[in-house]
Amino acid sequence: MLNVKQEKGFQYVDEGNGPTLMLLHGLFGALSNWEAVVNRFSSQYRVVIPMLPIYTMPIKEAGLEGLRSFVEDFVATIGLDNMVIMGNSLGGHVALLYALHNPTKVSRLVLTGSSGLFENAMGGSYPKRGSLEYIRERVAYTFYDPAVASDELVEEVFETTKSIPKCLRIVAIAKSAQRNNLAHELSKIQVPTLLVWGLNDTITPPGVAHDFNRLIPNSTLRFIDHCSHAPMMEHPTKFNEIAEQFLQQHR
Repeated sequence: MLNVKQEKGFQYVDEGNGPTLMLLHGLFGALSNWEAVVNRFSSQYRVVIPMLPIYTMPIKEAGLEGLRSFVEDFVATIGLDNMVIMGNSLGGHVALLYALHNPTKVSRLVLTGSSGLFENAMGGSYPKRGSLEYIRERVAYTFYDPAVASDELVEEVFETTKSIPKCLRIVAIAKSAQRNNLAHELSKIQVPTLLVWGLNDTITPPGVAHDFNRLIPNSTLRFIDHCSHAPMMEHPTKFNEIAEQFLQQHR
């Protein structure tokens, strides 16, 4: 279990010492998605994970710019600098926006299943409230092996989607992500960037990874087979090995 701190209005994980590694979760993500990464890297890095205010931010600010602004406030409050930022899905999109607006703060990027070019929102549809089976099917769609979609994970997402205000924010943020296409901006990303993609990703398919690789100048693309949209959860050991190799190479 990760230890969550609360300070100045922020909830976050802060483990280990060394250079900063900031992790950003996706739309239905949680801090626990990164548990294997924290366990692997907190001996060499200060691993920081802010809880993104996806379900709580003012509805007018519910979008990519609001999330970028939140991360900027968090970084300033905690006093972080020279960061490696690792983002999954929507978190990858936020990482890219943050890096584009704050280039001097970021030393390297690791993106996995990132939105920003194209994605199937919730596998092509928005959450249906009140149907546990529908949510189970959608959560399982995120993984190559449906067994990774544990009952706890399904229940967590189901509870979230039962709330109308939360659903409104989820839909607003998902639509904002689809509108916010970064194709013309990615050439400005100059830091070494690692793209780790599931070969069986149905939400941001492998073609999207190739597009990121083509558009981000200093980028490396690695695929993991039998893996869908959250490699750090489905194949944590393989994901961590690829990330560690990249971080050592680009110290």
